[in-house]
Amino acid sequence: MPHVHAIRRVGSVFLAETAVVVGDVELGPDCSVWHHCVVRGDVAPIRVGARVNIQDGAVLHCNQGVSLEIAEDVSVGHHAVVHCRKVGPGTLVGMRATVLDDCEIGQDCLIAAGAVVPPGTVVPDGMVVMGVPGRVVRPVSDRERDYLRRVVETYVELARRHADGAFPPYDG
Repeated sequence: MPHVHAIRRVGSVFLAETAVVVGDVELGPDCSVWHHCVVRGDVAPIRVGARVNIQDGAVLHCNQGVSLEIAEDVSVGHHAVVHCRKVGPGTLVGMRATVLDDCEIGQDCLIAAGAVVPPGTVVPDGMVVMGVPGRVVRPVSDRERDYLRRVVETYVELARRHADGAFPPYDG
């Protein structure tokens, strides 16, 4: 018999059944934490703003005594690792990107898929970071800004649809 992946609602927060959220964690309204994510506030607080989506397989953690703040309207892509101090509003951390210790990412930034942002990096507002090691390569374009907003809107709606049962699990 297949396993049924249920969802949990805590207020307006969507939590997939397989998501693990432990310790000193606050999730803002309309956040979504998808399947197989880990948000560990066990060594310092993690604060997540409104409308943040933490996509399948992502990990949020931080250093001992160094809190992590993720502002509103942030998208954390599939299998990304966010282990830093701050991610500014409207930013997207791409799939399999890694943001390391003591980094501070500005507002409306795009951390490209697969980028590895070295420890202590400060990314100014509105910049694209690419590569290994991650480097600021250019400003975010207007088209990319529109995309960043659409991702947030899409995930808020997608979480609502999942919570309402629009996507029943495969039953063979």
